[in-house]
Amino acid sequence: MKPIFPDLWQSPTEHPFGNRTTTHAYLLLQPGGNVLFYGMSADDDDLEQIEQLGGISRQYLSHRHEAGRGLAIIKKRFGSLLCCHQLDTHSVRSACPVDLEVSQQEIHLGNIEIISTPGHTEGSLCFVVASSTGRKYLFTGDSIYADDNDWGTYVSRGQRKTLAKSLELLRDVQPDVVMSSASVGPNAVCEMVPGQWENIIDATILSLT
Repeated sequence: MKPIFPDLWQSPTEHPFGNRTTTHAYLLLQPGGNVLFYGMSADDDDLEQIEQLGGISRQYLSHRHEAGRGLAIIKKRFGSLLCCHQLDTHSVRSACPVDLEVSQQEIHLGNIEIISTPGHTEGSLCFVVASSTGRKYLFTGDSIYADDNDWGTYVSRGQRKTLAKSLELLRDVQPDVVMSSASVGPNAVCEMVPGQWENIIDATILSLT
């Protein structure tokens, strides 16, 4: 684990797909209980470091492809609650019991906005976090990701229009930092300047239509 911002840590790089695509999870430090976004392999060294940072109270998955053996390990170690979209629950439960299901836009813990963004999977979610540092974090799962110096999407067959509509929901978020679940290239954490995110979304939607 390494610190990205004072309240946000990034898990070590993983290559579950055996190519240039990398994945990370992100630990948000909060007084009411730390939150982990996405899945991770949960190696002993990482878990020990997370323990020292205050553990995990909740883990949020952006979609079912993040389900793996690490979910049950994390739940057992920290007693954390697992959250995903109800349409992806069946797949996730094959790896670990699900405690919280969502199906629409909701606010959790006072500062985490959950947005349903189908297109990559039926139950894909994105998360907007109002950080204690004053930054706005956007966790996009695999709905949109950094692809070297460009941006890409992982879209299910026949779901291009659905994903385009989902991305429209993210256009006005105006994030300061964007972090996808998977990414290609060195820039997994992408800081935004004013107007940049809207241009990224517009270009990505255009590529889908």
